[in-house]
Amino acid sequence: MAGRATRRRVGSSSTISNATFREKTFPQHPSAPATIEDKRNWKGFCEIESEPAFFNIMLKNFGIQGVKVQEIVSLDDEILAFLPRPVYGLIFLFKWIEEDSEKQEQSCPEGVWFANQTINNACASVALLNIVNNVPSIDLGESLNGFKVFTANFTPALRGDAIGNFDFVKDVHNSFARQKSESQSICRKMDMLNADLLLKNEATAKKGKKRTADEDESEGGFHFIAFMPIDDQLWKLDGLERQPMCLGSVQGDWLSQAKPDIEARMAQYEGGQIEFAILSLVRDPLLEMIPALAENVKAIGALSTRLDIVKPGWKDFVDSSIKGEIAGTDSLISNPNLAYGLTQGMLDQAEPSQAMIDLCHCDVASDILAHREQLITMQAGLRMSIREEMQSNQSDEERAAARSCDYGARMQNFVRKMRVKKQSSKEA
Repeated sequence: MAGRATRRRVGSSSTISNATFREKTFPQHPSAPATIEDKRNWKGFCEIESEPAFFNIMLKNFGIQGVKVQEIVSLDDEILAFLPRPVYGLIFLFKWIEEDSEKQEQSCPEGVWFANQTINNACASVALLNIVNNVPSIDLGESLNGFKVFTANFTPALRGDAIGNFDFVKDVHNSFARQKSESQSICRKMDMLNADLLLKNEATAKKGKKRTADEDESEGGFHFIAFMPIDDQLWKLDGLERQPMCLGSVQGDWLSQAKPDIEARMAQYEGGQIEFAILSLVRDPLLEMIPALAENVKAIGALSTRLDIVKPGWKDFVDSSIKGEIAGTDSLISNPNLAYGLTQGMLDQAEPSQAMIDLCHCDVASDILAHREQLITMQAGLRMSIREEMQSNQSDEERAAARSCDYGARMQNFVRKMRVKKQSSKEA
């Protein structure tokens, strides 16, 4: 959560000057890239925007398999119906207002993995971890799975501290700090300093000054929280609250039950003021599409083999106008194809449907041909969907790389050249 750290303890260092604060944190110039030692020693978390691409790259770098983040532009039922299923959870970004503590659980229930946010700007990682650690079917990867086991008996506060002290999570989160373009592994120092200086200035401003509720609300920062079903109960997981909040038993579609709470928060904004975002964590569509492609390829191959037996020379009777797209080999996939993620192992594991087994024993060539053409049409749609998903993943990589690129060096070089040019003009 940016701009708010009500639970963070600030020591006497908050009274030092800005220059001393910077020098004690990083000895070199703030515009210079942070060294590996600087990055290792920094305990903070950088701010992350509500960009699905950034969350997807975080999931990938965490080692989490089979999960994708998609933005939700509306809570209308028609829009929600297009989300890939299952939907594991929602992440809601909004201007934070403290919830009534009486609505929270007295303690974290057994079976709910919930962590507090105990360090500033870590809410993106906390929201992600609060969701994925509550879905047993998700492959967390070696590092996060070990972390989940290690923190299984921790309180929410201790889990939050563990996240802040877990270098693996911190390094993935801070990979979105501005970086030198020629070395993507070196964080830019300015993002680190901005985060630390913000905390220092807040602490100085608040010291000895009693704040009103209106002031706290007007200056509240933006924050990520999670909604998800766990064991047939709908939960709101807000890392800034001491405990999770149960919103009731899941009756049917849990997304419909989460809508009122989210919409109530949206209604607090003035008309035309868009200060929130909603992201969904869903099963990666490629996990369904590629096996479906494998089944399709295997079925087309089986029908082609049957046609060779029932009607030898059948390929000569296929309309020449559709040979290129349907009967030919120019676009039709009939073998493993890594461009679509299709391997021989997937083809070997693909199970034919009962209808396909029946057709493979059919002696009516026209029926086999008709079904084969249907499958080829379906394959064209599958290939298009897979390409779109892969292009979306590539776009995520590019967006994340652009976010991490440090344009400061280029700007400094530009300003330096302009200064030299101006000085030369004066001398002339």
